[in-house]
Amino acid sequence: MKTTKLLIWLCVISLNTVFAQENRESDFSFPLLEGPYMGQDPPGMVAEPFAPGIISKEGWEIEGVFAPGLKAFYFTTRSSKEKPITVIGFRQQGNIWKKYIEFKRKGEISFSPDGARMHMAKGYKDRKGDGWSERKSLGPLFDREDWGIMRLTASSKGTYVFDDYKSGDVIRISTLQDGKRQAPKKMGPVVNTGKWTAHPFMAPDESYLIWDSEREGGYGDSDLYISFRQKDGSWGPAINMGDKVNSDKWDAFASVTSDGKYILFNRRIDDGSNNDNMNVDIYWVDAKIIETLRPK
Repeated sequence: MKTTKLLIWLCVISLNTVFAQENRESDFSFPLLEGPYMGQDPPGMVAEPFAPGIISKEGWEIEGVFAPGLKAFYFTTRSSKEKPITVIGFRQQGNIWKKYIEFKRKGEISFSPDGARMHMAKGYKDRKGDGWSERKSLGPLFDREDWGIMRLTASSKGTYVFDDYKSGDVIRISTLQDGKRQAPKKMGPVVNTGKWTAHPFMAPDESYLIWDSEREGGYGDSDLYISFRQKDGSWGPAINMGDKVNSDKWDAFASVTSDGKYILFNRRIDDGSNNDNMNVDIYWVDAKIIETLRPK
């Protein structure tokens, strides 16, 4: 089975199963982690593993994302084929990072730019004191049986962008006009070209969009692409983010930290021969690379 198809299939498994949130013990054990960014030394302009041997190790660790404010970090894991896909959350307490929650995943996690909402595919949770509300539906505009949403992200203006694996692997967009949610529309061919187009991330100010797709001229499997918003409001050409970010393997699911300094994303690092328990890690890179790609 093709790498990208398999990875998307694994995401679909978690979306098609109704999960209840629960605390439980994981197979992960963590050393003492102190300081910003889970105590990790920041990366340079070439992508490198995030928290190697701690978070990124043998097995399936994906979808690493810092909540706005950078005091919480979440990632998704599955220790074996027989075990559920699980989200592990950390909080920074003082200078120390401590695991505080673990729950079965239903939708890939992203956050509203103000940190008040956790998006989970067709659903969301709102900030409630020191925790989160129960998962709620985004409503009939999104909760359609014929759409398969894996990841939805929001801008500061309330615009949503999301993928749809049931409609040919496309990305859709929904804006707010006068406070009213508009029906989602399929984005144009700048974004929806190639195969396995998925996992969009929109900058809070809507100045750029990052997503992954397998296209001609890429590095071999799905790569990360970026498009910059033009002065007329249209989206500029899709730009491959280059060999400092992409590899000849599956690179996907980018997010940019709320301080704008770093990009986190997934990379499959094995050769594809161990599909039962593939080796996928979280990578990160200096977000200055975005400005090197912006057309002059």
